[in-house]
Amino acid sequence: MTASQVNFASFIQARDRAASTSVVVERFKEQAIVATGVEMVYRSGSQVYPVLRGVDLTIQQGDIHLLMGPSGSGKTTLLSILAGILTPTAGSVKLLGQEITKMSRAQLAHFRLQNIGFIFQGFNLFPALTASENVEVALKVKGVRGATNRRRMAHELLAQVKLDDRINHLPRDLSGGQKQRVAIARALAGDPQIIMADEPTAALDSHSGHAVIELLRQLAKQSNRTVLIVTHDPRLIDVADRVSTLEDGILRQ
Repeated sequence: MTASQVNFASFIQARDRAASTSVVVERFKEQAIVATGVEMVYRSGSQVYPVLRGVDLTIQQGDIHLLMGPSGSGKTTLLSILAGILTPTAGSVKLLGQEITKMSRAQLAHFRLQNIGFIFQGFNLFPALTASENVEVALKVKGVRGATNRRRMAHELLAQVKLDDRINHLPRDLSGGQKQRVAIARALAGDPQIIMADEPTAALDSHSGHAVIELLRQLAKQSNRTVLIVTHDPRLIDVADRVSTLEDGILRQ
């Protein structure tokens, strides 16, 4: 065997070992979100309207996962079930190893408060409060004590989303992208392990939307957070680790 053949054989062996190691690492990554056989049926009189049909979905800890599909496909319904806001007609959901579909309403509320941050399409900021105060409210709800401590933490979170020069601005004085950055800072309050976002770029132009999602991706990767984004915007695909498509209540990976 020539030297070049030996080198090529060594390269193939090293590549195969790396691929094998990658598969093992992926297999043993923690599962942040696991949905099994999730179904959702709405009834109106004698009429039955199936919205979700046997959805199975697994999202690994630290992944950015896009849930895509046309309007009316059931994306927001599935997100609400995964967040414990809605109870499925059938199936189970586990978040961070805990089966939330077996929790009481009080247990669910506490679990969401401690472990999930939400980002909404319409920002949902309090118009009479500054950027800092909007984040401080979230910190207070999360149980952070002391006004001074909450203010300091809010300023740190706003600095993370590059809004340290807009701390005392009201929402009306912020651009759409800046408002969504405040919403991201608020979602990060309390250091949740899971972030769920419902059409977070729908109210933004292309540039602002991509910049906001890229920032969210960077912040999530720094802390190994799991991010689930419901969107119909294909421009976000390049920031995702995984993409699932929901159509007519059926999930396709």
